[in-house]
Formats: sequence, structure tokens, C-alpha cells
Amino acid sequence: MDRTFQVDLRGIVDLLSHHLYASPRVYVRELLQNAVDAITARRTADPAAPAAIRIDTPDVTGDGTLRVHDTGVGLTEEQVHQFLATIGRSSKRDDLGFARHDFLGQFGIGLLSCFLVADEIRVLTRAEGGPAVLWRGYADGRYSVQTEDQHRAEVGTSVTLVPRRDAEEWLRRPTVVELASLYGSMLPFRVEVAGVPVSGDGLPWHNRERLSEYCREVFGFVPFDVIDLKVPESGLTGIAFVLPTPANPAARAGHRVYLKRMLLAEGAEGVLPPWAFFARCVIDTSELRPTASREALYEDSLLEATREALGDQLRGWLMKLAGRSPRRLGEFLDVHHLGVKALAMHDDEMLRLVERWWPMETNAGRMTLADFRAQHGLIRYSAQLDEFRQIGAVAAAQGMALVNAGYIYDTEIIERLPQVEPGALIERVEPGDLSTAFDVLEPEVELAKRPFVQLAQRALDRLGCEVVLRAFDPAGVPAMYLTSRSATFAAELRATRERVDDVWADVLDALARTDEQDRSQLVLNYRNPLVRRVTEIPDPDLVRLAVEGLYGQALLLGHHPLRPADAALLNGSFLGLLNKAVGHEE
Repeated sequence: MDRTFQVDLRGIVDLLSHHLYASPRVYVRELLQNAVDAITARRTADPAAPAAIRIDTPDVTGDGTLRVHDTGVGLTEEQVHQFLATIGRSSKRDDLGFARHDFLGQFGIGLLSCFLVADEIRVLTRAEGGPAVLWRGYADGRYSVQTEDQHRAEVGTSVTLVPRRDAEEWLRRPTVVELASLYGSMLPFRVEVAGVPVSGDGLPWHNRERLSEYCREVFGFVPFDVIDLKVPESGLTGIAFVLPTPANPAARAGHRVYLKRMLLAEGAEGVLPPWAFFARCVIDTSELRPTASREALYEDSLLEATREALGDQLRGWLMKLAGRSPRRLGEFLDVHHLGVKALAMHDDEMLRLVERWWPMETNAGRMTLADFRAQHGLIRYSAQLDEFRQIGAVAAAQGMALVNAGYIYDTEIIERLPQVEPGALIERVEPGDLSTAFDVLEPEVELAKRPFVQLAQRALDRLGCEVVLRAFDPAGVPAMYLTSRSATFAAELRATRERVDDVWADVLDALARTDEQDRSQLVLNYRNPLVRRVTEIPDPDLVRLAVEGLYGQALLLGHHPLRPADAALLNGSFLGLLNKAVGHEE
């Protein structure tokens, strides 16, 4: 035997208040929505029908209630039973024969939101040619319906709320004026609260002179620029305001969204593509769907297509800015280069714009990739900021131009450039590669210094570092510590092998044997006078201490992290050299 679900209305109201709606204030929005839908329905059949919504606050009604009256289509007794007493009914629009997109309402739970602030709801309504019907609903789930003399009410609907004891503040005039202005200021119908008009502002993008002031009122900033938005497929019009200051890419951007000129959300997310975090928009749409709470947009294929279309329009604005005002584009990139670079990761036109207009750091000064290519042909780049700082100046002294690609997206942009510009040549440079640009010593000098190199190598063997004697500029740099990703990995592998048990040590031994050639290098500069004097020291112990000191200095100057073994070596060399300097105690 089939049975009917039993619905606990108090439980439903609690569910709405704690899980569906963010705040009881939405009751004003739902009442306005129902009134707008009723007026829309009536004017569809009779375009000359009156269109007005009047809200009387408790100080006007005099009995502590709030009353909302509209000049809409009204309901018959049958429709009252059908729509006001049935939870989950989609809305009256389809049953009354009107197209879905003409109405704001999408869910038949709007009236229930009034129970967030009221214990009793009274609806007095009259359809054309029918009697007036009075519906009373209570928070405990009871309701009653009675017909009235048809002459006691004009066509339309009046909704009266009897407030709960803890909700009177939500019905007071200042609160209702604020909420009605927030949700209904752009409605095309006249809306009054206690005789004061709160609608009629119109769409803000129709008043170009006031856009900066509007942006400051809504978002709290004066825009860098204003971009018109339009997507006919989703019935969308609006504007995007470009932020005048940098925005956090990880922060969720909130946008102001209206649905058929009724405010849907003050901080809707996902309206613009993720890379467009430099813009805040205000839009009005007639086709995008709201969520059940009517506080966000429903994620579907239409919203996705709309988001892509809005992204295309923002991208088009950037391209136009590059063509008509390069100086202005430069100002924009100074503030919002992260967003543009993020877009360049998958958009060819934006990649070309970044190459041409965004200056990157190089060891020859800041310049765009286009200028760098024009001057040097090959784009050599360092993928990490620390690596660039370690080798940038020395590379410049060897005549090697180098781009610092250690900032976010820069490496990916350079590596994607050949896909867009087939003639672009790129080469990643690691610190270990720099030694190939240094000059080799004369054969007789190299032969004469071989004993010194052997002594120096024995001093650093336990650290997995190779000692090389070369000549390079600037001569004031006595030594450089050069490493690579593979050498760093090999060093970490050896350090880990010393700390683990025998089983894991055997596993790491097998891996380490494949990386025996990957060693960091201490390159001693033979053009440096100090290094030349060190190579001539006859005392092997003093040579060891000097080489250890040069090793420690190279680590510090190159901003390399110091391992415990490095710190111990640096301390030991300092004390040893100091001891040599002051002599042994008598």
C-alpha cells in the first residue's frame, strides 16, 4: 500500500534557515520576486496593467505586521491550494501558460523563507473576474483558505507577515528599506517602502558618467578602466571594473549578479575565468540559472560558455589597449602582470602580448623577450631565482646574456614561446653549465698546478664536491660553487644514505651508482690574486684550510643552503686559519 510522506514544516523551515539561505534577510527578496512574477504574468496578457509593489512596515500598518502588495495577476482559490500549500511546486508560471524565462521564480519554496521571520503568513489575493481568497499559513504546518467578497480586494496580492518574537528587527522600516533597495533598486517596476521609492535606479552601465562613483560604492575602489560585457546567448549585459591595485590570484573574486534586474548575489564566484582575478563585474542576466538558494549561479554548460565569452571580451580589451595605448598597457601590466601571464599559459595571443610588452629581469637590465631575442638571438634563461642570483653577474662578465625566469609563470612562458614563434630559440642554463664558459689554463700552467688541485680535491672529497681551476671574469671573485639539479639530487641521496638503516642504504647505493658523475663544482678563479697565492703555498695543511675557506665563502656568496657538514667545515677552516695566523701557544 502506497503512503504519503509526512512533512514537518518546522523542520523544513529550520533546514532553510541553517542550510539553504545564508540569512533571514532573503525573505524580502523572495517577496519581491513573487510580486515581480505576478506583475510580469499580468502584463504579458495586458501590457497596460498597473505595475507597482508597495511595502508597508509595522509603523505604517499599526498592528506590528509587514504587508507587501502587488498589482500582479492574482490567484484563484484552486491556484491558492495548488501553489501556496504545496512544497516543491516549481512555480505558477508554467501552469498559468507563460514562458519560463519571463519569471524570476525557479523553485516553489520562496514563500517558506518568510517563516524565517514570521509565525503566520496571510495572503489575500484576487484574480481577474474571481472572488478574493484569503490564505493563512502557520509555522507549525497548518493553513486555512476562505473566499471573500470579490469587491473587497482589487486584482493583485497582499502578503502580510506576523513577526516572530525574536525577528521583529527584520521587519522594521530601516531594515526593510535597506533590503528592498539592495534587492530591488534596478527593478523596472515601481517599488515603495512606507511611501518612499526604492527602485528606478536602472542598470548602472546606462549612466557612463557615474560608473567610477558606482564602482567605489559597490566594490570600494576607483577602477583602472571599465569594460563593457555582453553575451546574447545568456541574455547578459554588464560591466567589468579593472582593479587599480594588485589582486591576490588565490583569493576568490566576488561579482555582483542580477537576475532579470533583481539582485541575485553580491559576491558570486565563477562568473569570470580564474585568470581574470584583476576584474570585478556587475552583470544582469535573463537566462543563467540560479541555485536553489538563489544566492549563486548554477554551474552548467551555459554558465561555462558564458564564462568563456566574458574571458574573450576581457582578452579583446587587452589587445585593443596594446594597439591604441601602449603606455596604458604598460601601467596595467605593472599592476596585473600575473593575470596576463596566467592567460598566456594557454592563449597564443596573450603569449605574444607578454613577449612584446612585459619586461623581464635579465643580467643586462630589464627588457622584453622580443627585445632580448632581437639583441641576442638565443634566449638563455635560469629557471630559479636563486640560480640567477648566483650566476647572473658572472655570466654577464663572460658575455652570456641570461634571463631570470624564476618568477611565477616565466619559465613556462619562455618554454612555450617556440610553439607560437617557430623561430624562437631557447636554452635553459644551470649553474653547472657556466663552467663551460670559463677559460681553461695554459697547458704548462695546468700541469704545474696539478699537485695543488689534487690536495684541494682531497680536502673536499668527503663533501662530494669537485675542485676545478679555471680563469674567468670578474677577477675579484675568487671562487664559485656551481651545482645542477642532478648534482643536488645526488648530494641529497648520499646524505640520506648515511642516515638510514642497512636495507635502505643498499637500495640508495644502487641509485647512487647511477649518479656518481653528478657532483657539484668549486671553481677556483686563477685570475684572482689571492687564489694564485694559495696555489703556491707549500704547506699541505694550510692549503686544505684555505680551500675549505674558499669553499665556505663561495657557498655564502652564492646564497646556497649550508648543510651541517658545510657549517662544520666552515667553522673548522676559520679556526684553523686563525690558529695558523697567531701561531702555537708556547
